[in-house]
Amino acid sequence: MERPFTDRREAGRMLAQCLGTYAGRRDVVVLALPRGGVPVAFEVAAALGVPLDVLPVCKLGVPWQSELAMGALSSNGAQFVDEALVHETGVSAAQLQSAIATARIELGRRELRYRGERPPTPVAGRVVLIVDDGIATGASLKAAARALASRGPARIIGAMPVAPAGARARLGAAIDDLVCVHVPMQFYSVGQFYLDFDQVDDETVRDLLDRAASGTDNA
Repeated sequence: MERPFTDRREAGRMLAQCLGTYAGRRDVVVLALPRGGVPVAFEVAAALGVPLDVLPVCKLGVPWQSELAMGALSSNGAQFVDEALVHETGVSAAQLQSAIATARIELGRRELRYRGERPPTPVAGRVVLIVDDGIATGASLKAAARALASRGPARIIGAMPVAPAGARARLGAAIDDLVCVHVPMQFYSVGQFYLDFDQVDDETVRDLLDRAASGTDNA
């Protein structure tokens, strides 16, 4: 197995090295998927010298296995549901609708908590790098990409420290490209590739976004 990342911020610095072609470009913006993607994206945006914003997405977890994503919902109402997984796991229509309703409430909370009064960063005509701490099922990235499509970006690039082999094919036309530091053949969970994979709290997310907006050094 590839050497695990020390933490999300080290993963972000390593990911930035794979994205050098986007450094210093006025047509590039980094959008982080909260919460775990924000420390990664903070490092990427700082290294590339481009704006950072957040794109709230809420995972739809299987009711009895919450870490297994059967879909995801984004803040402008875009959603992705893995119908095959829903069928496989036996999730009922009522359970799915309940998960979606709960996710909508959580998305509203995240939007207010993370961005506050700041308007979303414009993405029309720009290259958008969607950053998370890794891909498992790809549901969150698909929902995020669908949310972005209506805002007219020039290109949508998934940028991840780690993703399983075959992730690019599973994402299909949702994104234009996928950039990863590691694409291991043996993949069980994103957390196995981090020494420190503690949950990121809301205060950390807000602090990093505030620092990026004000241009505060990331040391």
